[in-house]
Amino acid sequence: MVLRIESPVLHIRFDGRSFDIPLSDLDVGALSSDVDIKRALAGYLNVPEVKFRDYTVDRHETGNLTVRPEAVFG
Repeated sequence: MVLRIESPVLHIRFDGRSFDIPLSDLDVGALSSDVDIKRALAGYLNVPEVKFRDYTVDRHETGNLTVRPEAVFG
């Protein structure tokens, strides 16, 4: 039996596409600041950091992160 350990990932839906990016590829972790995570993500996707200004970072018990637009309820 082979035990497969999943690496934590960052999930984002951006510009009509979904991405699951290993946190190790971004050189960030669950304890990284929102600013550091957004900066690393912008660099990875080769877009300006300002694109993620209105996004929030959700941290999950699994170690995974979700970056999503802020929810507005009205």
